[in-house]
Amino acid sequence: MPASPVADAAERSVSSGLSALWQRGTEFLGTRYAIMGGAMSWVSERHLVSAISNGGGFGVIACGSMPPALLEAEIAATQALTDRPFGVNLITMHPALDDLIAVCLRAKVGHVVLAGGVPSGSAVRAVKDGGAKLICFAPALVLARRLVRSGADALVIEGSEAGGHIGPVSLIVLAQEILPVVREVPVFVAGGLSRGEAIVGLLEMGAAGAQFGTMFAATSDSIAHPNFKKAFFRAHARDALPSVQLDERFPVIPVRGLANAGTRRFVEHQAETLRRFQAGEVNREQAQLSIEHFWAGALRRAVVDGDVELGSVMAGQSVGQVQEEKPVATVIGQLLDEAEALLATRGHSST
Repeated sequence: MPASPVADAAERSVSSGLSALWQRGTEFLGTRYAIMGGAMSWVSERHLVSAISNGGGFGVIACGSMPPALLEAEIAATQALTDRPFGVNLITMHPALDDLIAVCLRAKVGHVVLAGGVPSGSAVRAVKDGGAKLICFAPALVLARRLVRSGADALVIEGSEAGGHIGPVSLIVLAQEILPVVREVPVFVAGGLSRGEAIVGLLEMGAAGAQFGTMFAATSDSIAHPNFKKAFFRAHARDALPSVQLDERFPVIPVRGLANAGTRRFVEHQAETLRRFQAGEVNREQAQLSIEHFWAGALRRAVVDGDVELGSVMAGQSVGQVQEEKPVATVIGQLLDEAEALLATRGHSST
């Protein structure tokens, strides 16, 4: 397909220093820059994914709860917008995971990300036997080693600073724990990143590249509702908070998002559910389901419908650096400028 204006803007050379630092990542992804897009449900669809890939990075479709037929159509639509590499993120708990993997393989998707849990051996074999490269998330060193042994071709370590579903450990701790040790496969870093200097520092520690979600969610290439983007522009890092769990008997999967009326109501809903449980009005299973179902559809309400008061406005702590709507190509260009400026102070070649 002919190059788009976004693709033209991405055809810039990077310094030999930066090229060397992320060579392992660019070769693995097949891209000009080792910059990945995070898979964000309702946001990481054909338009944003193709814009990231056309911009020299690596876009990733967020399958989420899509059925196989819908994912097949989304992949085809993305391929119509870019001839550059992109991946697909699949949730390991999806009941149709095997069929979704088959969809990706039939469509010749080169990279499949299995997220949301440790993938089964059969899922790993299906991806690899089908000729795709497998990327997995590793929230701890012990799991990183296990995933490498099981066949992961690359890892993403995502810190708790990230938006959406998060683990308990910050990126800087994960980086120090995992990057010096896991050398068998490329390791990409994610969570709270917003500047090119941070990319350089983590590359120097051993990372193969970096993943960005929040920075891309509010770009002009994102289909997110204007209200969703404006909420980002108004926010500070301290506004992106993890969900609160009131009682350890009723666990809450931590999700980082902007505090709003919905998050306050969630705390009130947990308190009321606990009261009903203690009064014998509901049993433990009913109480847990009530808590889990509170946020059903809340992300779509925020991203698609624009309800940023009662919807779930998932955002990472880097949201404070998102102050205006820009094209994806501009965001990538700024990251490159910042990285190159730092390397220039160290005497690296600019050719």
